[in-house]
Amino acid sequence: MNNPLSRYALPQLLRTLLTGTIAALGVAAAVPAAAQAPANYPDKPIRYIIPFAPGGESDIAARFQSQAFKKKYGQDFIVESKPGGGGALAWSQANGFPGDGYTWISTNLPHLVLQPLEGNVQYKTDDIHNVYFYHYTPDAIVVRNESPFKTYQDFIKAAKAKADAVSIAGSGLNSANHAANARLEGAAGIKLNYVPFKGTGDLVASLLGGHVDAAMSYVTLALAQKGRTRVLAIATEKRHPAFPDTPTFKELGIEWVDGAYRGVAVPASTPAPIRKRISDIFAEINKDPEFRQRMIDGGFEIIDVPVERIPAFMADRKKVYTEVAKQMGLIK
Repeated sequence: MNNPLSRYALPQLLRTLLTGTIAALGVAAAVPAAAQAPANYPDKPIRYIIPFAPGGESDIAARFQSQAFKKKYGQDFIVESKPGGGGALAWSQANGFPGDGYTWISTNLPHLVLQPLEGNVQYKTDDIHNVYFYHYTPDAIVVRNESPFKTYQDFIKAAKAKADAVSIAGSGLNSANHAANARLEGAAGIKLNYVPFKGTGDLVASLLGGHVDAAMSYVTLALAQKGRTRVLAIATEKRHPAFPDTPTFKELGIEWVDGAYRGVAVPASTPAPIRKRISDIFAEINKDPEFRQRMIDGGFEIIDVPVERIPAFMADRKKVYTEVAKQMGLIK
């Protein structure tokens, strides 16, 4: 009987196995080396894309973050506003940017979940590769000082008198403000005239000028415009120390402690080690004492959701936003 491992076949087999092993080892060695974040990363300025007009919460946070980043890493954020579609323009382009770790994209929830459900954007939720969520801003109903609405009850009474008679501004469609408006309508049994703007910074003039009756915004706007506006209700667990006379929604009988979450994403082509490095950088920024104080003073609630916790965090938020989407008519 012929033995396939003859004295002629065996050397050839060994050569084949050895060649394949060497090639495999070469590939295995090359991949981590190519994927690792450089030891001196970041060694040049970061292009930080903000999907909204200047003056909003994402832009303000980026300016604060840039100061802490510069102090620790010696590099700058080049903050670039790319407004459009309530953030959808920038997010639809996110994966077309270089994946070298030097282009970051600011992200928002619930925008990233609600916009794709509506169906008129060029991205899906899972197309966006978040690496960190660093804060949220509590929802708040804000009116100008001259408003006839002195209390939340005044506001609701006027809205109940006639559907769509009371106008309320917000940042974008299928956004955190839009979702909060739908939540309020459902809880209070009212129908408001929601007026979308490109960003929070854009709606301030209309609010202060009386062109809209109120804004569904955040504690951050209320603090920035304190002295010129009045806050009717806040979506926090307890009353905010800056607005001790303003009731929470929970006090008003509505189970509502929520707001807009903000984070940072990278293009899909960004290697995992660089994603991890960027996540660690934002964790360090959040620890900076001066940065933390600026954020707290501005009404931001700091959170820390690193890259390894993103999948579980997103799954939890999707469940919450699915219920809101039903109220908005995005899903049945």
